[in-house]
Amino acid sequence: MELQELRNRIDGLDDQLLSLLNERMELVRTVGELKRSSQSIIYRPEREKQILDRLARHNSGLLTRQAIDAIFFEIFAVSRNLELPERVSYLGPEGSFTHQAAEGRFGAMSEYLVLPTIHSVFESVETGRAKFGVVPIENNQEGIVVETVDFLREKNLSIVAEMLLKVHFTFASQSDSLKSIKRIYSKDIAFRQCGKFIHEYLEGMGVELIPVDSTSKAAKLASEEPEAAAICSSISARLFGVPILFDNIEDSDQNQTRFLILAKDFTNVKSSDDKTTIIANLPNTNRPGVLFEFLKDFNDRGINLTKIESRPLRGEASFRAWFLVEFLGHMDDLRVQEIMHKYGTHLKWLGSYVRVS
Repeated sequence: MELQELRNRIDGLDDQLLSLLNERMELVRTVGELKRSSQSIIYRPEREKQILDRLARHNSGLLTRQAIDAIFFEIFAVSRNLELPERVSYLGPEGSFTHQAAEGRFGAMSEYLVLPTIHSVFESVETGRAKFGVVPIENNQEGIVVETVDFLREKNLSIVAEMLLKVHFTFASQSDSLKSIKRIYSKDIAFRQCGKFIHEYLEGMGVELIPVDSTSKAAKLASEEPEAAAICSSISARLFGVPILFDNIEDSDQNQTRFLILAKDFTNVKSSDDKTTIIANLPNTNRPGVLFEFLKDFNDRGINLTKIESRPLRGEASFRAWFLVEFLGHMDDLRVQEIMHKYGTHLKWLGSYVRVS
């Protein structure tokens, strides 16, 4: 088959795809009108999971599950904007990994608020300036993001969904020769996570490592200085037009960051695989056995705990702590309800949502 014939067939398939997508959007618009009339929630992560799971089961072609998810998350984002455009805030700057996570779920068409602190993201959602907020909660190499965990306790927001993003760093520079590079800009954590690359490729070259506030700022500086480079995300390099010399330079290919989508007064219905996050302010934690008894209640009911993090209870002279607790299951599960009722006001439910990690 000739190349032009193959291209013609591809063009024909693209025309069919466009027609089918427009047909889908007409149905989406009708769904949006029904949701608005009944004041229903537009964003339904559990419904999106059902669709993706069904497509994966029916898939018999070359597309991987990751590729199917990427394509359809963008379709879902366009669909939601037709149903009801909603503003999304995220921890900036533009070009950060949180930006990449937000666009991965809400698409390029959404309206975004780029905010400088985790607190400002929480506040934007709490005040209604944004419908959803995206913040990091933990990295599997560096641990939890304490600001996010603390504000989950202090603010009255719900967890809508979780996302996992594989963290890949690129080495970007206007120069095409390593020998001419005098300075490398990046965030301190990025230098640590790319130490092997720096040692193997730049050892003995007298290159100065300059920490900056973000990998996005690093990319911006590298775009302005011919003898500089940045260790940054690929989205930052593209945003500031800095050529990528090396990709995936991180020491570990297992580096992942988990993000949360936050909203106000949001509740997910049960899916086939849920996770729940709560805050536990247990009484009398100085008494022996209090934490053990609490954890035993989960074990006795066959509930799998996936995370428990302690944080200091500020404002007291003692060394008491409160706990962030995550487990498999949904708030509506009878076993979970039993625990919530037993401890009453000592537990704060943050959300039940589709499990990703």
